[in-house]
Amino acid sequence: MAKGSASKQAVVVFGALAVGWLAIELAFKPWLDKARSAMDKSDPARDPDDVVEAEETAAKTEDTPKDDA
Repeated sequence: MAKGSASKQAVVVFGALAVGWLAIELAFKPWLDKARSAMDKSDPARDPDDVVEAEETAAKTEDTPKDDA
């Protein structure tokens, strides 16, 4: 009898998790769609920190005076 009770409890928990997940998906659909499309457009090989460092290095080299001797 305990075996049937445990399986019923597991089905109820799984069903509650599924309904909760669907509720969250529907409630936050506009924001999730924007986030997913932004992730699809992003380039995983590009690191934004590297781009910032490269721009700072370029700015520093442009600001330093050059010797025309």
